Amino acid sequence: MLIGYARVSTEDQNTKLQTDALSEAGCEKVFLEKASGAQRDRPELQAALNYMREGDTLIVWKMDRLARSMRQLIDTVEDLEARRVGFRSLTETIDTTTPGGKLIFHIFGALAEFERSIIQERTKAGLKAARALGKFGGRPPSLSDQDVAAARAMLSDPELTVSEVASRLGVAASTLYRHLPGGRSSIQDS
Repeated sequence: MLIGYARVSTEDQNTKLQTDALSEAGCEKVFLEKASGAQRDRPELQAALNYMREGDTLIVWKMDRLARSMRQLIDTVEDLEARRVGFRSLTETIDTTTPGGKLIFHIFGALAEFERSIIQERTKAGLKAARALGKFGGRPPSLSDQDVAAARAMLSDPELTVSEVASRLGVAASTLYRHLPGGRSSIQDS
């Protein structure tokens, strides 16, 4: 059975172009989704994947309708392949039910893996170079050393709660606990 999946990113976009192409390709059932590709929770895609049985083929108008990244696409198609379900993209003319289509898809996968490795190498090299220059990434601490000292002083007053001290410093109580593990008891022990 040929199963279609169509997705548009926003409510005001129209699926007609995709659904017409999927119908023309012979899809007997089409699942429609109105959700961003970056959104992980796509119920109609999940319904389509659950609906499919061995020997079926999932058809999309374009590969980016199925997945936002090459890794996500490869993972999805590998899952389909393990279940003996084919995949076809009409725009890119890829059909994993044919030997040539499988080859092309696996070449895409190898290129994506190569690209990921290059990005990882560049990222590591960039971080190493930045550290050599004394620069460190990440978010700056929520509380300065002076703020932590002020928190200690305020917490020595039994009338003030941890929540009140955190509020006065403009942070969440959890942030205060992260800087002062043990809260008030860590002040009394010092």
